[in-house]
Amino acid sequence: MARMQGDISEAAPVREPLRGRRAQELVSFEHGGMHYTAGIGRFDDGRIAEIFLSSDKAGSNAADLARDAAITASLALQHGCPLSTLRHALTRAQDGTAAGPIGTVLDMLGGDGA
Repeated sequence: MARMQGDISEAAPVREPLRGRRAQELVSFEHGGMHYTAGIGRFDDGRIAEIFLSSDKAGSNAADLARDAAITASLALQHGCPLSTLRHALTRAQDGTAAGPIGTVLDMLGGDGA
Protein backbone atom coordinates (compact mmCIF):
# COMPACT_ATOMS: atom_id res chain seq x y z
CA MET A 1 0.00 0.00 0.00
CA ALA A 2 1.38 3.39 -0.96
CA ARG A 3 2.06 5.83 1.82
CA MET A 4 0.06 9.02 1.76
CA GLN A 5 1.83 12.29 2.35
CA GLY A 6 1.24 13.31 5.96
CA ASP A 7 0.55 9.73 7.10
CA ILE A 8 0.15 10.06 10.85
CA SER A 9 1.22 6.49 11.58
CA GLU A 10 4.83 7.62 11.81
CA ALA A 11 4.08 10.07 14.61
CA ALA A 12 1.42 8.04 16.41
CA PRO A 13 2.03 7.71 20.15
CA VAL A 14 2.98 4.32 21.51
CA ARG A 15 0.29 2.33 23.27
CA GLU A 16 1.03 2.09 26.99
CA PRO A 17 1.10 -1.59 27.98
CA LEU A 18 -1.18 -3.05 30.64
CA ARG A 19 -0.36 -5.81 33.10
CA GLY A 20 -1.85 -9.19 32.21
CA ARG A 21 -3.83 -9.37 35.44
CA ARG A 22 -5.36 -6.26 36.93
CA ALA A 23 -8.19 -5.35 39.22
CA GLN A 24 -11.38 -3.95 37.80
CA GLU A 25 -13.98 -1.82 39.53
CA LEU A 26 -17.61 -2.12 38.48
CA VAL A 27 -19.98 0.82 38.17
CA SER A 28 -23.68 0.45 37.36
CA PHE A 29 -25.82 3.25 35.96
CA GLU A 30 -28.88 4.09 33.87
CA HIS A 31 -28.81 6.02 30.62
CA GLY A 32 -31.63 6.52 28.14
CA GLY A 33 -33.84 4.01 29.91
CA MET A 34 -31.23 1.23 29.78
CA HIS A 35 -29.14 -0.25 32.57
CA TYR A 36 -25.38 -0.41 31.96
CA THR A 37 -22.44 -1.87 33.86
CA ALA A 38 -18.98 -0.43 33.30
CA GLY A 39 -15.78 -2.22 34.23
CA ILE A 40 -12.93 0.20 34.90
CA GLY A 41 -9.30 -0.93 34.70
CA ARG A 42 -6.38 1.22 35.76
CA PHE A 43 -2.68 1.57 35.13
CA ASP A 44 -0.38 0.86 38.08
CA ASP A 45 -0.25 4.58 38.87
CA GLY A 46 -4.06 4.79 39.20
CA ARG A 47 -4.89 6.42 35.87
CA ILE A 48 -7.83 4.94 34.01
CA ALA A 49 -6.58 2.56 31.32
CA GLU A 50 -9.64 0.77 30.02
CA ILE A 51 -13.40 0.78 30.11
CA PHE A 52 -15.67 -2.18 29.41
CA LEU A 53 -19.33 -1.36 28.90
CA SER A 54 -22.23 -3.81 28.82
CA SER A 55 -25.98 -3.41 28.78
CA ASP A 56 -28.91 -5.42 30.08
CA LYS A 57 -30.05 -5.70 26.46
CA ALA A 58 -27.18 -7.84 25.14
CA GLY A 59 -27.12 -8.10 21.37
CA SER A 60 -29.03 -4.87 20.86
CA ASN A 61 -27.72 -2.11 18.64
CA ALA A 62 -27.39 0.18 21.68
CA ALA A 63 -25.33 -2.43 23.56
CA ASP A 64 -23.05 -2.95 20.54
CA LEU A 65 -22.51 0.79 20.11
CA ALA A 66 -21.77 1.25 23.82
CA ARG A 67 -19.24 -1.60 23.81
CA ASP A 68 -17.52 -0.22 20.70
CA ALA A 69 -17.40 3.29 22.21
CA ALA A 70 -15.77 1.87 25.35
CA ILE A 71 -13.15 0.03 23.29
CA THR A 72 -12.40 3.21 21.36
CA ALA A 73 -12.11 5.23 24.59
CA SER A 74 -9.82 2.56 26.08
CA LEU A 75 -7.49 2.68 23.09
CA ALA A 76 -7.39 6.48 23.27
CA LEU A 77 -6.52 6.36 26.98
CA GLN A 78 -3.80 3.77 26.37
CA HIS A 79 -2.31 6.02 23.70
CA GLY A 80 -2.10 8.98 26.08
CA CYS A 81 -5.35 10.87 25.47
CA PRO A 82 -6.43 12.56 28.72
CA LEU A 83 -9.79 11.53 30.15
CA SER A 84 -10.85 15.18 30.21
CA THR A 85 -10.21 15.47 26.46
CA LEU A 86 -12.47 12.49 25.79
CA ARG A 87 -15.20 13.90 28.03
CA HIS A 88 -15.21 17.26 26.32
CA ALA A 89 -15.14 15.75 22.81
CA LEU A 90 -18.36 13.77 23.23
CA THR A 91 -21.88 14.89 22.35
CA ARG A 92 -23.88 16.67 25.04
CA ALA A 93 -27.61 17.17 25.49
CA GLN A 94 -28.97 20.73 25.71
CA ASP A 95 -28.74 20.54 29.51
CA GLY A 96 -25.03 19.66 29.33
CA THR A 97 -25.39 16.01 30.30
CA ALA A 98 -23.77 13.27 28.26
CA ALA A 99 -25.79 12.20 25.23
CA GLY A 100 -24.49 8.62 25.30
CA PRO A 101 -23.54 5.97 27.86
CA ILE A 102 -19.77 6.30 27.36
CA GLY A 103 -20.05 10.02 28.12
CA THR A 104 -22.02 9.21 31.26
CA VAL A 105 -19.28 6.84 32.45
CA LEU A 106 -16.53 9.35 31.69
CA ASP A 107 -18.46 12.04 33.57
CA MET A 108 -18.80 9.71 36.57
CA LEU A 109 -15.05 9.09 36.52
CA GLY A 110 -14.20 12.78 36.36
CA GLY A 111 -11.80 14.75 34.25
CA ASP A 112 -8.49 13.91 35.88
CA GLY A 113 -8.44 10.15 35.32
CA ALA A 114 -7.85 9.45 39.01
